[in-house]
Amino acid sequence: MVEMSDIETDPVLSQSLDQAAGIWGIEREFWDIWGKHHKTPPETEARVLRSLGVDVSSGPHLQRAIEDRNWREWSEPLPPAIVLSDSEPYEIAIRVPADSQSLSAGLEIRFENGMTARADIDLARIPVSQSTTLRGRTFVEKVLPLPGQRCLGYHSMALRVGPHIQSETRLILCPSRAYQPEWLQTKCAAGIAISLYGLRSGRNWGCGDFKDLAGFVDWASRELAVSFVALNPLHNIPNRQPFNTSPYLPNCCYFRNPIYLNIEDIDDFPHSRWAQRLAKCDAIQRELESVRSSELVEYERVHHLKTRFLRLLFRRFLTAEFPHDTPRAGEFRAFIKREGDLLHRFAVHSALDEVLHRRDPQTWSWQAWPEAYRRPDSPATREFAERHWRRVLFYKYVQWQIDVQLGAAQRHARKRGMRIGLYHDLALATDRFGCDLWSHRDFYVAGCRVGSPPDNFAPKGQDWAFPPPNTDRHYRDGYQLFAESIRQSCQHGGALRIDHVMRLFRLFWIPDGTDAAHGTYVRERFHDLLHVLALESVRNRVVIIGEDLGTVPDFVRETLAKLGILSYRLFYFEQDKNRRFKRPKEYPRESLVSITTHDLPTLAGFWSHRDIVARREAGLIANEEDLRRAHEERLEEKQKMLDLFFELKLIPDSLPRDVHRIPELTGELHNAVVGFIASTPSVLMVLNQEDLFKQNEQQNLPGTTAEYPNWRRKMRFTIEELGANPFVRDCAAMYRAWVEKTGRANYMK
Repeated sequence: MVEMSDIETDPVLSQSLDQAAGIWGIEREFWDIWGKHHKTPPETEARVLRSLGVDVSSGPHLQRAIEDRNWREWSEPLPPAIVLSDSEPYEIAIRVPADSQSLSAGLEIRFENGMTARADIDLARIPVSQSTTLRGRTFVEKVLPLPGQRCLGYHSMALRVGPHIQSETRLILCPSRAYQPEWLQTKCAAGIAISLYGLRSGRNWGCGDFKDLAGFVDWASRELAVSFVALNPLHNIPNRQPFNTSPYLPNCCYFRNPIYLNIEDIDDFPHSRWAQRLAKCDAIQRELESVRSSELVEYERVHHLKTRFLRLLFRRFLTAEFPHDTPRAGEFRAFIKREGDLLHRFAVHSALDEVLHRRDPQTWSWQAWPEAYRRPDSPATREFAERHWRRVLFYKYVQWQIDVQLGAAQRHARKRGMRIGLYHDLALATDRFGCDLWSHRDFYVAGCRVGSPPDNFAPKGQDWAFPPPNTDRHYRDGYQLFAESIRQSCQHGGALRIDHVMRLFRLFWIPDGTDAAHGTYVRERFHDLLHVLALESVRNRVVIIGEDLGTVPDFVRETLAKLGILSYRLFYFEQDKNRRFKRPKEYPRESLVSITTHDLPTLAGFWSHRDIVARREAGLIANEEDLRRAHEERLEEKQKMLDLFFELKLIPDSLPRDVHRIPELTGELHNAVVGFIASTPSVLMVLNQEDLFKQNEQQNLPGTTAEYPNWRRKMRFTIEELGANPFVRDCAAMYRAWVEKTGRANYMK
């Protein structure tokens, strides 16, 4: 561990730290949301560098690490990956020894479509753009035009200089902007957001499933005239209460949660004698009724119940179809081939987790597994996968069925006239005890956690307790794994929200052994990441929304707008420097607007102060004085809102002008807030179902686990009640009226 005393007594180390921080992307200073300036302490720089594998034990060691990195960057003719957008010159920079400039050279691009382009290059005729001398040898950089026609996609490129210098790289040619449908460039649209697990119906198995989703789509398209239904992240999670139910802390971000499957819609269900017999069992019927009628989602029970049936359905498929090359067997094999090693590692991890937990019920993660199984490529892991091939295949079968049903849900939404359909959400975090860390450990940094600096939401900062990505490893990988994370989340949808889009620019790293007050930002290769995101967006025809809340420099939002990535604006947060709420016309067009998120109070909860009471009950508000202050600050905010609504004539003059006289969210206020956000020029708006139906409780209370039922709350009404309940009809009519009045109605031609 490097301490301040070590730095103070080693002048070479002290002088080198800032230089190294700049090279490895560690920001030496930042400004928080209040405009307060923070300078990164030398010991924080040293700890972050050490987590990146940099030797900071002494000044000479750090100088050698800097020299090694510079040597690596100059001695390789081509970098590990080159990302170019179609607005940039069609050329690349190469670096070669100065004494090789007179040698013959050639470039070859092998495009992903099988075509090839070649060019012979006279290096001597191309000017030097920069040069350096390292370890007694001079290197020069030259900019070369690329051969062939520019073609979007992932290609490979090889450079040859003379008989001895050869280098290869991944060439990624990208659009300059993310996808946006032509109709959305002149119009606006609206949507409704749900937590899929929270959908209720008289037929589901304890949580919302894809059939419930289709039913909700039917109602929303008919009664609300919306263009999309926004979903929580559907990532695979452990489904263990209360610590492993957050959709924003996935076990695996590439594959999905089987609790969303409608078991009875799987083709094997009516043909499985054992599944049919089990479904009629009294104990099963009682369990179904119990989880269906429970106030909250019972993740473990639902998952256990569905898994029992899935095993029976897989057994039927494995014996009746898989060996006989039926059309479904062909579809399954094609799915396995398409998903490749990514799916295989996920399935092997799932099988290992099942077997090892059964042997020892106290074994909950791969970090407690026998050492031989802790890497996906170990001989023991490979031998396990071969011996347990049926179990591994089962987990692939489950993901195939999820893909089938989710694809059907998106097609259904489009057939019902929704121009966008399903709107997906890609989580920022990944569970450090989960599959992604086991499968792709080299792509994460050990020794630091991701969090955020102090802001209005968390005055002491936040520690999100998951490891940062290893940006250099992604770069050396040619961004293949990053592209997969986007591609997988784009599947079967028309829009994708990127949780904490700042991740593509920088993340706030907190060294182990310290708190958020001792963290700092570390930069990412944002040019490359954003353009790969744009490429996947265009290829999948998916609109991208970047969740840019919190401490966001102007440069970030300007860059996102330039690339056609929509900003994410919340009514609660859109205030100027004087804490005045912005008027609708002040919202940017290139944005999605909403009232709140899953982490913030619902509209009704905000107005009734329910979230403040919940935080006090959970111990997040320490004493009565802090509680009193929270209530007073809320009253001030509500009064500003009320004054604004009167100014904009969104509420009748007959309503009291003193917020103390309106303790609950009235129909007039409900109408005013919805009308306010609908009236913004933002290209997309979304209303959470909790805010449509005036529910008090938010889905997640940050900073709690067992103290609050996070991610478990069900919708107030069942799917069947949506079409019949008078209150639902009134809420729907109010929302639709604003959607139509502001030109956001979905009338697909």
